[in-house]
Amino acid sequence: MTPQNAATMSGTDKLPNRTRFLGWSILFVMFVFLANNFATYWGGLPGAGIDGGPLGLMQLGLYPLAIVFAFELVRQNAQTTLRQDSETISNMNAFFVRACFFIVLYIGIVDTVVSFLRVEQLLDDVVGTEMTKQLGRSQFRGVYIHFPLMILGVITAIRSRVLGVEWLALMVVVAELLIVFLRFIFSYEQAFMADLVRFWYGALFLFASAYTLMEEGHVRVDIFYAGFRNKTKGWVNAFGSLFMGIALCWTILIVGMGSKNSIINSPLLNFETTQSGFGLYVKYLMAGFLGVFAVSMMIQFISYLMAAVADYRGHEGKTIPEGAGAH
Repeated sequence: MTPQNAATMSGTDKLPNRTRFLGWSILFVMFVFLANNFATYWGGLPGAGIDGGPLGLMQLGLYPLAIVFAFELVRQNAQTTLRQDSETISNMNAFFVRACFFIVLYIGIVDTVVSFLRVEQLLDDVVGTEMTKQLGRSQFRGVYIHFPLMILGVITAIRSRVLGVEWLALMVVVAELLIVFLRFIFSYEQAFMADLVRFWYGALFLFASAYTLMEEGHVRVDIFYAGFRNKTKGWVNAFGSLFMGIALCWTILIVGMGSKNSIINSPLLNFETTQSGFGLYVKYLMAGFLGVFAVSMMIQFISYLMAAVADYRGHEGKTIPEGAGAH
């Protein structure tokens, strides 16, 4: 056991547990923010604040309750190391990103089939006239087609340890090849084909950002950083995670979900679609991609913050992800 670990376990070094408390507090407050956002704009609650009466005060009270919960979690598990918490949070994020990948994969495939049958006027023969009319409404398709596929994506993520990015990347390539093949060989092109590629491309780049951060795959301009000692690198990473990464993610969430008409909430609430009536009905989900990006990156930055403080303190157990290196 190193002197740093011994100091941590004896309670003389308070920085690790304070960092754990800060990280878990940010994480739980973010969960409360998202829950309040859903309860306010989808559930009809008044929103957190004194103007909302008892329900508003209850929503507001969830924020200090989240901080108290984080404090108790750290106090009850005082012997847990920074690296253990960092790994726990990173694994949590890996599941979240994995579920999101499978969700967009399933929705893209099914919505493409529905749109193809509609544009070729074959849907009536498959599901009937009334159901065809309903599937032409974005609200109906979102609730009765997309939402069940979201549940299926989460179930797949629970049962599978494959991240999902590989499958999505493969399907993007397949979709592009089909578009080229159909366009230049059969002169066939429909709006839903381009919508599918945009839908999957957006998910591929935004969802994979947190995974890339987890694997140390982001480009780093190593003008000074490469020559730093491990302790200095830990300080730089901790500072960047807290004041640049987490701060940016909070900015995206607050600006994008701060009101009913915000850039993330508005499309989701209205099940917004493109002007093309026979395209994919997924534009509202693409607005939500920005929220997924902010949430997944914030979770990973919290994990990164804890690992960085562990590096700063010289704690043992540092793992170097496969493929990581100087970028």
